[in-house]
Amino acid sequence: MIVSSHIQTEATLLPDALAIKKSAIIIRAVNHKLRQQILKLLLEKDRLTVTEIFTQLFLEQSVASQHLAVLRRAGFVKTKREGKLIWYSINPERLEQVQKVIEVLL
Repeated sequence: MIVSSHIQTEATLLPDALAIKKSAIIIRAVNHKLRQQILKLLLEKDRLTVTEIFTQLFLEQSVASQHLAVLRRAGFVKTKREGKLIWYSINPERLEQVQKVIEVLL
């Protein structure tokens, strides 16, 4: 009986641990000045290629790509391939989710 109770307790904690990990990824993604600049630029321009992003923000291509990967993993940025180009755009659903969480916290 005690073992069963222990297993059940661990099982109920797992979703919370997963939610915390996902939240940390999201917070880390927006807690960086360059990533904030990328998000702002994408909000202004609708969609851009990595070349347009690193050119407009005066970044190295590899730096822009790394930051875009972080934003993509956190769900803030969507990609769409057209031929050889990959277009980056804001994921409005993720922004709405984060905005709701912030409103609850404030």
